[in-house]
Amino acid sequence: MQTISRLHRSGIGVEPDRTISDVAKLMNSAGVGAIAVVEGDRLVGLVTDRDLVRRGLACDLPADARVDSVMTSPVVTIDADAPLHDAVDTFSRHAVRRLAVVDHDRFVGVVSLDDLLLDLSDDLRSLTAPLAAEITSPQRDSPLPIAT
Repeated sequence: MQTISRLHRSGIGVEPDRTISDVAKLMNSAGVGAIAVVEGDRLVGLVTDRDLVRRGLACDLPADARVDSVMTSPVVTIDADAPLHDAVDTFSRHAVRRLAVVDHDRFVGVVSLDDLLLDLSDDLRSLTAPLAAEITSPQRDSPLPIAT
């Protein structure tokens, strides 16, 4: 059975007192859309590019505002050993685009809805290959032997 640990990307964690400007620059340089907010080993929030825009820029917060003022908390998490099917259920139940991946309550990464959709589409493509081959190159039955 495939688990989340195969699919998630390593996560970046910052302290709650980091500025939203610092976090935005870190997101940009790392090419990620979400960063965990951690105190020691404890996950206290998740800040996304959308959080920075809607709760930061749109509310005229200064660039030196603390990231914990715009983060989402509590965080929806999933265990690294959870089956991929559990991620589908979790995304559906919570209507979020990213899940923090934890291993024994320790933050280890993020899995996004996009990651899951790409993985599932690869699986579906693999499943449809035999169907496509049959349509494009149908097998012809051998003619029946002629009775003498």
